[in-house]
Amino acid sequence: MSKFESKNLFKAAYDLMLVFLQFFIISLHFFQWEFIQSSPFSYSLGILIIIIAFIIMIVSIKDLGRNLSPFPRPINNSNLVTTGIYRFTRHPMYYSLILFSIGVFIIKLSIYYLFLTISLALIIKFKIALEEKYLMNKFKNYLLYKNEVKV
Repeated sequence: MSKFESKNLFKAAYDLMLVFLQFFIISLHFFQWEFIQSSPFSYSLGILIIIIAFIIMIVSIKDLGRNLSPFPRPINNSNLVTTGIYRFTRHPMYYSLILFSIGVFIIKLSIYYLFLTISLALIIKFKIALEEKYLMNKFKNYLLYKNEVKV
C-alpha cells in the first residue's frame, strides 16, 4: 500500500469514526440511567429547547436537499448551500444536535447527560473542522462564505 493510499484510508476511517461517535453519543441520550425527577420549569425549558432543535434540524435538512450527508466529506456533485438557514449559520444541523443534547441535559439534570453533551460538542467541533477543510478544497467561494457567516 502506497503512502497516498494509506493516507486516504486513514482519512476515510477518521470520517467514519466521527460519524459513528456522533450517532453513538446521540443514541445514549435515549437510555435512562438515572431516575431523578426534574422540576416542572427545567422539564418545560428542556422540552422547548428540544422542539427548537428539531425545527432547526428539519429546516436545515430541507435547505440542504440532495446535498445532505452524515459524513464530513461533501458528496459528489454537491453544491455549496448558502441560502435559507445557511445564510445565518454555517452548521445549523450540528448545532441543533448540540441543542437537543442541552435540552435533554436540562430535563435530566445529571452528570451523565452533561458528559454526553460535552462529548457530543467535542465530536461535532472536530467534525466541523474537518468538514470545513473539505469544503474549502471543493468550493472556491467557501472562504468568502465562511468570512460572511461567522457561526
